[in-house]
Amino acid sequence: MSHEIIVQFLGYEVKTLVREYTFTVRESSSEPREFTLTIPTEAFNERLLRIQDAPDVCSRKLRRELATYANHPPDTHYAITNSELEDYRIARAPRTPRSPFSRKPVEDY
Repeated sequence: MSHEIIVQFLGYEVKTLVREYTFTVRESSSEPREFTLTIPTEAFNERLLRIQDAPDVCSRKLRRELATYANHPPDTHYAITNSELEDYRIARAPRTPRSPFSRKPVEDY
């Protein structure tokens, strides 16, 4: 028997102060469960997060919670914090490429 879970993004709803993202989690041993995660609207207005990245941020948070609580977290609603958005931004930032004109390492022959 497999203990695999399936996390499915169902959609989002724009509310006054947040965008609410809804996911369902399916596991072979239990009924599907629904989770909601919210991101403050100001995060998008202040360009802390691109709209197209929001489902990924929420999915990562939900998967962390599932992993922490053996696929059965105590809550069904989570709020994404600014520090989590900053961590996501840093992790996704493009790496600075080395300049082709930089000094070559000294090789000892």
